[in-house]
Amino acid sequence: MQQEQRFSKVRMDENNPKWKQAKKREIELYSRNNEIRTDFERDYTRILHSLAFRRLKHKTQVFFAPHNDHICTRMEHVMHVASVASTIAKTLGLNEQLAMSIGMGHDIGHAPFGHHGEDCLNKLLEQKEGHNAPKKFWHERNSLFFADFIETLPDPNGVEQPLNLTYAVRDGLICHCGEIDQQGIHPREDAIDLYSMKRPGFIQPYTWEGTVVKIADKIAYLGRDIEDARSYHILDMSSYRQLREIVGSTLGFERKGAHALRSGKAVNTTVLINDLIVDLCDQSSPEKGLCFSDEYFKFILELKKFNFACIYNHWRLQEFAIYAENVISTIFRTLKRTKIYAETGRVSQALKYYPKLCSNFEDWLIKYTAYQPYIIEKHSFVDRKSILKYNTKPVFDLHDEESYTKCIIEYISGMTDQFAIQVYEEIITF
Repeated sequence: MQQEQRFSKVRMDENNPKWKQAKKREIELYSRNNEIRTDFERDYTRILHSLAFRRLKHKTQVFFAPHNDHICTRMEHVMHVASVASTIAKTLGLNEQLAMSIGMGHDIGHAPFGHHGEDCLNKLLEQKEGHNAPKKFWHERNSLFFADFIETLPDPNGVEQPLNLTYAVRDGLICHCGEIDQQGIHPREDAIDLYSMKRPGFIQPYTWEGTVVKIADKIAYLGRDIEDARSYHILDMSSYRQLREIVGSTLGFERKGAHALRSGKAVNTTVLINDLIVDLCDQSSPEKGLCFSDEYFKFILELKKFNFACIYNHWRLQEFAIYAENVISTIFRTLKRTKIYAETGRVSQALKYYPKLCSNFEDWLIKYTAYQPYIIEKHSFVDRKSILKYNTKPVFDLHDEESYTKCIIEYISGMTDQFAIQVYEEIITF
């Protein structure tokens, strides 16, 4: 059977028994009399137009680089993932639109400063007490949370409404973790409460397209991280020798036999992405699941070990992690002190010396809590949510300690690197 036909009977379309659940939305999305897009195409553009997606261009992937236009940002990464997922889906006969949508949205809940920021927010959450307190911050779940509760778009009447994505896309967001190495991945059969998941990576996506994105995430970052490490001179000659040894011991140097799918000897982004895609498409089937050849799977494992040893644990990135933790922790502690002021509509009084932080955080409270600013001159509260046409339900409770802490965590998670640094400098500058 040809590659492009291999998964055609399990693609997510109207012939799939999961179709009705896959395109289900929590609330019926408004319709237009001139609509020409499918449900998943609408999801793609709704993610594309969201503020969380736009901010990804100023969020760290691995290397912090506000002044280097050629270092991979979180936005470039998600575009890589969407591109890889689209190619795989098209080749195997799956729903390309669905794969693209999941790929574009999979990191909208990522913290500033990459995984260092994620680790810091996780530590801050673990300090919380109470049986209802979330103990983990993981960006896959946070991407779903942002899609469901935080991000909004104006409807045709100008009222801000939630993104309201389909179940299949929402499922793909929380199930996209590519950190766990697995062969023969199949989608799960049952539609579940997506917020019942307690850990990333262990529950498979609901659709084949979701499993494609899970693999595409891994394919996208492996080679690109090496390219950036080279640009920053993180890798020395010993590292290059290690890379060559990995290629030789797993794939061989000649394009023969089992290694005939190799397109070149180089270990760079374009060669890696192409060859991993080709190998995956060649090896996968609905019966076997999504899988690589033994040679390429071993290559991936060895390459990941190399990246952790030579890149992610490099002393410069460790120093960056210390800085990122200091920035995030300082902002967190500062905002924790505002709870009593938030309860009475006086956040501007608590943060009057930090104008950028004050204005932005107060807007966040207006949109996602029952907060109403108290105007001292008028001796009254102002319903700014109605004025701004925010059709958002209160997500956080100002009077509950745990909920208010979660409110701050989510607020920080949405920051860009640069904005976090700016408000940090506001706080520490006298």
